[in-house]
Amino acid sequence: MTAPRASLAHIQTVLQLNTHLTALRIANRAVAVRHASGKSLGVSRAKEQQPKKKKKARITFKEYSLKDAEQFSLCDAMRYIQAFEVGKPPASPKYDLAVKLRTVKNGPVVRNRLRLPHAVNTSLRICVICPPDSKHAEAAKKAGASIVGEESVFDEIKEGRIEFDRCICHQDSIGKMNKASLGKILGPRGLMPSAKFGTVVTDVGASVKGLVGGSEYRERNGVLRMAIGQLGFTPEEMQANIKTFMGEVKKDIALLSDRVNKEIHEVVLSSTSSPGFTLNGEFRGPDSPSPRDLSVL
Repeated sequence: MTAPRASLAHIQTVLQLNTHLTALRIANRAVAVRHASGKSLGVSRAKEQQPKKKKKARITFKEYSLKDAEQFSLCDAMRYIQAFEVGKPPASPKYDLAVKLRTVKNGPVVRNRLRLPHAVNTSLRICVICPPDSKHAEAAKKAGASIVGEESVFDEIKEGRIEFDRCICHQDSIGKMNKASLGKILGPRGLMPSAKFGTVVTDVGASVKGLVGGSEYRERNGVLRMAIGQLGFTPEEMQANIKTFMGEVKKDIALLSDRVNKEIHEVVLSSTSSPGFTLNGEFRGPDSPSPRDLSVL
């Protein structure tokens, strides 16, 4: 007697049941593996939801080792920089000096003004706030101030005509200047006279003389930058300016020593169009060109 043939519906039901059983075995095996390794599904999701630990912020600026860095004497650096400035007027491009400091972030910064032996910027426009018909005004004009006065100067500033690069105020005119409410205009530009920065004075003539041909520098992100010479300067003139600047920077660092520790890490010379060249502190090396050759452009 022949066995009854299974219906198509019965076969499909059996196949579906086998598929479900296989999937269930695989799922049970995965759960067993997770439990065996101590990583349950709930624990994994909890770990994923935990916030990632933030890296500790640096308290000092990043420094690069100078052990393998190529360093140059002053004459060699000037030779390479002049090659980048071929065809430029001698007074147009400027030599820039960057002094990188080893210092903490958000601490006191180095800031000062000095007069270099060989002036770099001789076109500085200086405004002096003092009584226009006084002896102070006469001394300011004689020293090289381009704008002198009180009410007329206040009116020009309020009208937006700020045609000067530095502003100093005589002690006797400080009340009128404050009454004119110039802080909102001059403050954001760094031009507001202040006794803290030595721009509220009693001797305007001497102050103007100190500003004409003078240079300012301020530490930003652990670096001091200042125009140190014109392209037409001789190596001897550059050396004198660099020595004067570095001497003042060391004095400024010493004055802050009781509040913060700062050290000079690197000194880099560059120009308007050239890359930077790390200086090794020497005037010239054994293969350096003659200073006389670098003095002729």
